[in-house]
Amino acid sequence: MKVQADSFDEYFVKSEDREPDLREIDKLIRQAAPHLEPTVFKGMASGGVMLGYGLQSYQTKSMKEPEQWPVIALANQKNHISLYVSAVEDGEYIAEKNADRLGKVSCGKSCIRFKKFEDLNVDVVKEMLSNIDKRITAGEKLFGI
Repeated sequence: MKVQADSFDEYFVKSEDREPDLREIDKLIRQAAPHLEPTVFKGMASGGVMLGYGLQSYQTKSMKEPEQWPVIALANQKNHISLYVSAVEDGEYIAEKNADRLGKVSCGKSCIRFKKFEDLNVDVVKEMLSNIDKRITAGEKLFGI
């Protein structure tokens, strides 16, 4: 589901049935990682937007110039909610590293997919986000393996 929005509230409202879950996840992110500045991120190739937290410079080998990319992002998809955790720790994506502890979810390298907020193990997500918040305030680069 491509959501077009210019603000967090507009994004939530346009997400219809998932609005309460997205608001809960946003609240969790803001409480556990208060130094990650929230932004409506419009850098999606699909044309949609997602809710981003903590922009950092990011560059792959194929990119000519670095881009700003959120360390954490939240997106309402057609069949699930995606929580992107683009940070690495000890050469491994944090989401993938904690996949077996995250609850009733499906994980990729940096993407945690779930149907509703209750599917998440909130304590583990808080732990991950708090750790990321501490690392970013220390000036650590969180991207790149």
